[in-house]
Amino acid sequence: MSTFRVRVIDLETAGNGQSDVCEIGWQDVVFDSADGWVVSSERGSQLVNPGRPISPDTMAVHHILDCEVADAPYWKEIARSILRPDGKIDALAAHRATFEQRYCTPHMTGGLPWICTWKCALRMWPELPRFSNQMLRYQRMPQGLIHELGLPAHRAMPDAYVTAHHLRDQLNATSLEQLLAWSNEPGLLPRVPTGSNRGKSWDRLSVETLAEFLHDRDVDVRFSAQTELTRRSELQPTVVSEPVQRTLL
Repeated sequence: MSTFRVRVIDLETAGNGQSDVCEIGWQDVVFDSADGWVVSSERGSQLVNPGRPISPDTMAVHHILDCEVADAPYWKEIARSILRPDGKIDALAAHRATFEQRYCTPHMTGGLPWICTWKCALRMWPELPRFSNQMLRYQRMPQGLIHELGLPAHRAMPDAYVTAHHLRDQLNATSLEQLLAWSNEPGLLPRVPTGSNRGKSWDRLSVETLAEFLHDRDVDVRFSAQTELTRRSELQPTVVSEPVQRTLL
């Protein structure tokens, strides 16, 4: 009998660029008829030759050395086997998935849908003060997360492993379809991220202030202000296009 399976992906890169992945990590989350969604034993990582030197700034984050990736396969040689493994995959997932989607193109994924655990966290745990992968880890302390398997941070497999625990809890609280729907929209920020109104919930702002935010450069801010105005029946919903996520919540 087939089961549902979502593969969480995390990438480390060599720095700014378009084809510079230097590590990919993965962790599967599967549906078990007895226990619901669980973090499976299927996980791993693969170093990737980025085709150019890793920048010192980036090396200082993940500590991957040029000599470690010199003999590794190139991204185009390894990506499909990880993104489209043997057996059914219902979706891919990542924390702030737009980053991974820059490299994991539909051609490589076979057009699989994506879940963004960051966008879903904004919806499901709006009371939390911050929403980075590691902050969610320590704010929430997900059950069953083995501390050592989630280390070191900013390496692909440990980060995917941590993200998978957020995803597991999200899937056990709502449907896969709902997470996919939220992931296809901009992020619904629970609070204003910057400026003089920073930290205020949107329902505390005047209609005039909300209208000003409709012209913000950040799509998540625009979408959040628009959602609050719509809630007040001041504005009809419209489609908002989505660039790369920029907010720091």
